Amino acid sequence: MQMIHVRLVSPPDLTSRAVELLADDRYVFNLVVHRGLARNPDGDTVACDILAGAANAMLRGLRDLELDRRGSIVVEPVDMAFSTTAARAEQQHLGALAHAPVWEEFEARVRAEGTYLPSFYLYLAIAGVIGSVGILTNSQILIVAAMVVGPEYGAITSIALGLHHHNRERIRRGLFALTLGFSLAIVVTFLFSWAIRGLDLQPRAFELGIRPVSTLIDAPNVFSVVVAVLAGIVGIVSLTQARTSALLGVFISVTTIPAAADVGVSCAFSSWSQARGSLMQLLLNIGLLIVVGVLTLRCQRAFWQRVGRRSARLRGG
Repeated sequence: MQMIHVRLVSPPDLTSRAVELLADDRYVFNLVVHRGLARNPDGDTVACDILAGAANAMLRGLRDLELDRRGSIVVEPVDMAFSTTAARAEQQHLGALAHAPVWEEFEARVRAEGTYLPSFYLYLAIAGVIGSVGILTNSQILIVAAMVVGPEYGAITSIALGLHHHNRERIRRGLFALTLGFSLAIVVTFLFSWAIRGLDLQPRAFELGIRPVSTLIDAPNVFSVVVAVLAGIVGIVSLTQARTSALLGVFISVTTIPAAADVGVSCAFSSWSQARGSLMQLLLNIGLLIVVGVLTLRCQRAFWQRVGRRSARLRGG
C-alpha cells in the first residue's frame, strides 16, 4: 500500500472548503483538523494521508484552492502504514492507478536537482580528474567511479522538465550549468594531464598508444546511441517511480564524464582526433538524454492519464 502524508496550513476562510474536499474523497484517511494553531503562516492546521494513486487529483484540487499561495502544502512519503480500510480502497477501486507516480513529488525532486550550487561544479571537476586517471591507467573501475561522482544527470532531467513545461528559464539555467560545468571539467582535466605529461609520469602502456579505455570512449557509434536512449528511458522512469537502484545504473552506463575527461587528456597529449571523437560522444549523449527524457516524460503522463480516465469510467459504471 502506497500512501503520502499531507500537512496543510490553511487560512480560516479556506479551511472549510479544503476539509470538505478531503473528507468527500474515498482515498483520504486519518483526517485531522486543528483550528487556529498554525503560525508562519498563521491559520488552521490540516493533516491527512492519501493513497498515492489518487494523490495527483487531490493535490491539484488543493492547489486550485490556492492553498499553496495563501497557506502551505507539505507532502511526505509514508514508509509504512497499517489500515485495512485504506488497503481495501486501494485494491477495490484504484487498480493499476495505485502505482501511478505522484507528479508533484517527482517534479520537486527534479527542481531540487536543478539547483546548481558550487558543489555541482566541484563534483564535475573531481569526476573529470578521476576519469582522466582511469584513462591514463586503463582502469575501467575508475571510469565507473567518475560516472558515479558526476552530478550532471540532475541538470539533464531539469532541462527535460523545462522543455516539457516550456519553461525557458529552467532550460537556460540547465544548459548554462552543463556548459560551464563540463568546460571546467575539461580544463581541469587538461591541466592535470598536461602536468602528468610534463613530469613524464604517464604509464608506459599509454605512451605506447595502448589505450583500450580511451578507444571505447572516443569512438561514438550506433551502440552509443542505443545505450543513451535506453538510459534516458530508465532514468526518467526510475525518477518517477523513486527507484534509486535503477537510477544508479543510468549514472554508470552513459559516457558523459569519461568523454569530457578524454577530451582533456587527448588535448594534453596532442591526440586531436581522439579529442574530437570524445567531444562528439559527449554532445551525443547529453542531447539524446535530454530528448529521450522529454519524450519518456510525456509518454508516461499520457499513459497514466489514460489509466486514470479508464479507472474513472469503471467507477462510474
